[in-house]
Amino acid sequence: MLEWSRAERRFAGGQRSVRSVGIVGAGLMGTAIAAACVEHGLKVTITDSSPAAVDAAMNGIVNGIYARGKSYGAARQEVERLVTVTAGEQGMEGCDVVLESVIETPAAKLQVYARIEPRLGDDAVLASNTSTIPLARLARGLSSPERFVGIHFFHPVRQRPLVEIIRGPKTSDATVDIAIALARSIDKIPVVVGDGPGFLVNRMLVPYLTESLELLLEGATVEQIESAATEFGMAKGPLRLMDEIGLDTTLQAGRVLWEAFPDRVVASPLLISMVKSGRLGRKSGVGFFDYEDASRQEPPRKAMADLIATWTRGPREWTTDAILCRLLLPMVLEAARLLEEHVVYDPREIDLGALFGLGFPTARGGLLWWADTIGAGRLVELVRPLGSLGPRMTPPRLLQAMRAEGGRWHP
Repeated sequence: MLEWSRAERRFAGGQRSVRSVGIVGAGLMGTAIAAACVEHGLKVTITDSSPAAVDAAMNGIVNGIYARGKSYGAARQEVERLVTVTAGEQGMEGCDVVLESVIETPAAKLQVYARIEPRLGDDAVLASNTSTIPLARLARGLSSPERFVGIHFFHPVRQRPLVEIIRGPKTSDATVDIAIALARSIDKIPVVVGDGPGFLVNRMLVPYLTESLELLLEGATVEQIESAATEFGMAKGPLRLMDEIGLDTTLQAGRVLWEAFPDRVVASPLLISMVKSGRLGRKSGVGFFDYEDASRQEPPRKAMADLIATWTRGPREWTTDAILCRLLLPMVLEAARLLEEHVVYDPREIDLGALFGLGFPTARGGLLWWADTIGAGRLVELVRPLGSLGPRMTPPRLLQAMRAEGGRWHP
């Protein structure tokens, strides 16, 4: 179950090591990635277009290392030794890998590449921490697309061991190899995936989050949804997970998937309303939960309840089993589509993504390992009553074939 993916074994030649990393974007993700690199002895050069982010970068990296168990003094000393903070792109020239971690829009990322790529050394790799945008779209205009790769870290970086290595249409084997080397050098589990909207993990995550929002509008409560997920064993319930990611970031990622699969991804009016009202999750102090008093972290007060009521389609009684079907079955259907489309080739890669990228319970062995305990025939039967929800609840051909043949995902 926990072996390296087949793709990673294929490309991990180990011919080059990574000793220095440039990071463009000193926000929450950028500083967390920097902290992981520094903790493992890599030199880091970090920059941001925001002067405030540049000023806060050093403390953000120190706090990231401190949170991993080092004393504050030792963390500060290590950061001062290995980290260079710059107000521009100078200093990126000598980095082995330069990773962009800016806002999840193509326009913002393309502007970064236009400034950074001419500065790169001949053997340097340009990488994106994009969570959803296809590399084919981001590589337009690059003079060396073969040296461009996706290296997608998950939030929170120090708790999620998985890193998606996304191979673009023109990414070379050598570039994939360097991306894998970086991930392994900071004790992450690399899974190599094909290009496409949402890649592997977010293709499974967005249906999970989508159905939690739809459940709210169909009468389920925040407490019911969260307890059903956590009692099943998920690391976090879907609503608290969106609060951690940021509701604005969730909306941006969802928009990419909605544009690619409009018949399968629901554009939630509730999520849009929350972002417009400034309820962005933990970073704004309030989302589905209130974080202004850290000791409480309460479910929604009246303002949130009123916002939900604005879009509710009517009261309905929900059981835990019915909620779990709505949350988990769409993930299994999307996993089958990922294998059909050859985004990944091995069910074990799906399970690695679910376990270490989504927080799927390890006791259940992974998403498709768990699906095997139910059986393809029973899964199709469980999905059938949800057919009125449209194509997102239509079993893919691969699952239908498995049902007919009595097949399993794992031997």
